[in-house]
Amino acid sequence: MFLYSLLAELKWYPILFDSPANVVRSAAFWLTVVLTATFVIGLFLTKNRARFLKTSLTVAIVYSCALIIVLLSFALKEDGIQPLLFYPLAVLCALILLSILAYALVSKKAPEKKKLVGIAATVLVAAAFIVALALISAYYRQNIKADGYYNSDTASVNQIVLYIGAIALTAVIIALAIFGNTSAKKGFDAKSLAYAGVCVAMSFALSYLRIVKLPQGGSVTIASLLPLMLYAYLFGTKKGVIVGFAYGLLQAVQDPWIIHPAQFLLDYPVAFAAIGLSGLFSKIKALNKLPQIKFALGAIVGSVMRFICHVLSGVFAFSAYAGNQNPWAYSLAYNSFVFVDIALAILVGVLVFSSKSFLKVTGTVGAGAATKTETAKTNGN
Repeated sequence: MFLYSLLAELKWYPILFDSPANVVRSAAFWLTVVLTATFVIGLFLTKNRARFLKTSLTVAIVYSCALIIVLLSFALKEDGIQPLLFYPLAVLCALILLSILAYALVSKKAPEKKKLVGIAATVLVAAAFIVALALISAYYRQNIKADGYYNSDTASVNQIVLYIGAIALTAVIIALAIFGNTSAKKGFDAKSLAYAGVCVAMSFALSYLRIVKLPQGGSVTIASLLPLMLYAYLFGTKKGVIVGFAYGLLQAVQDPWIIHPAQFLLDYPVAFAAIGLSGLFSKIKALNKLPQIKFALGAIVGSVMRFICHVLSGVFAFSAYAGNQNPWAYSLAYNSFVFVDIALAILVGVLVFSSKSFLKVTGTVGAGAATKTETAKTNGN
């Protein structure tokens, strides 16, 4: 009964033309499908692999930036802005972007100052993050606490469990990222930062191209998380988790279903940091001949962790929506959209990893580059 009523509320965006914004979204959706199919087919047919991937990357960057500008403008106009939520998160995202640019620039022109810039940027971003959480807390007290809906006789925001859940899941994700991929190159360099920026931009642009959007937040997209998953696979889980965390902040700016600081953590930065675990099995030598399996296994682990984040948020922050239903059953059913979203990303990812062209070219970046460099040094010694 619940699933039937939920399905009845869904909007199918690829065939939704009821407003100028949805006309643009639908057109962008089908254009992106065509471009993606062309890219995947090209991977199998091209002879000049390096040139094809370089051209594809340039097109993807320009196209992603155009989508972000156009669709973000529509989204802000349609949904409006909650100042206590939007501005601190927007400033936080801007500081992260500026920090990345500054670090990349210093790494290239004045490497001796790289550590100092990294420390300063970390302190600045951490301070902005704390301020954002404080303002979200103020929003909760002003607009949510004792509002008679989220906090009522039948449903309430369980702050203690939300905080414990956010802290515990963050610890698990960090532990898996650190100990699950120990051979990856440590620290960010100019190349890994550049790829991080490209992958975040591509994922953010694709996240606007929804197939369906759920009534209380969440949506199924056309493989929007694939660029982040590929990044984590190529550059390691440590970098993948950090980049996923930053992407989660962008998602909060794009579609802010935020009622509490701990719920914000679970549904956005922590949930998407989990996607960085997609590179968890990239170094398993026994599966070297099956990169598709290594990629899919990591993606499944990441999606399960993301699912757990959303389920806890649904039970302990949004139980008011469950009505007379069991909050656990409601949250488990509602958040199952995560697996549909991830399944589409895995499907496209498996096709990409089945291309010899992609495997040969990407073997020169990220984790593969680290391995080759170490081998060269060993042979040189």
